[in-house]
Amino acid sequence: MNHPFMAKLAGELAGVGVATLRYQFPYMEEKRRVPDTPAVLTATVVAAVRAAAEAAPGLPLFAGGKSMGGRMTSQAAAQQPLEGVQGLVFFGFPLHPPKLPGTKRADHLAKVTIPMLFLQGTRDALADLQLLRPVCAKLGAWATLHVIESADHAFHVLKNSGKTDEQVLHELAETIASWAEAI
Repeated sequence: MNHPFMAKLAGELAGVGVATLRYQFPYMEEKRRVPDTPAVLTATVVAAVRAAAEAAPGLPLFAGGKSMGGRMTSQAAAQQPLEGVQGLVFFGFPLHPPKLPGTKRADHLAKVTIPMLFLQGTRDALADLQLLRPVCAKLGAWATLHVIESADHAFHVLKNSGKTDEQVLHELAETIASWAEAI
């Protein structure tokens, strides 16, 4: 939760009027390399959503995460509705492992019954857009895909893109604020 990307993104979101609650999965907190079981990961998401609702009652509530954090949030929402959550936001949804294109990791998304915002870069090695676009299309009105040209999985952009990483973070924050307001 203290990764520079997460800290800078939280700052950008605050700048557009979106409060955040950052948290860590137990394995990260304990500095272990191996992730927790899916049950522990999704239980952590549910606990974080509950903590956010208690910390800011009355504010619109959205859940999501970066990479695996987003995927675990979607899995938690597919298992049972996340109380009070109006939508899910994914920063670099990890559709497949690097160099192993596939869509199996998205199968559970059909069980999610709230709007989802996918923020993806065109150079994301964990989400081939030729695979992700049809996944989002199949989800219909539940899914919105926002593509960042030349961004990788960490949302770093090429120098010749005409954008800086800071501008990309601002674009992510503005996109989320506009999307959330429309819900």
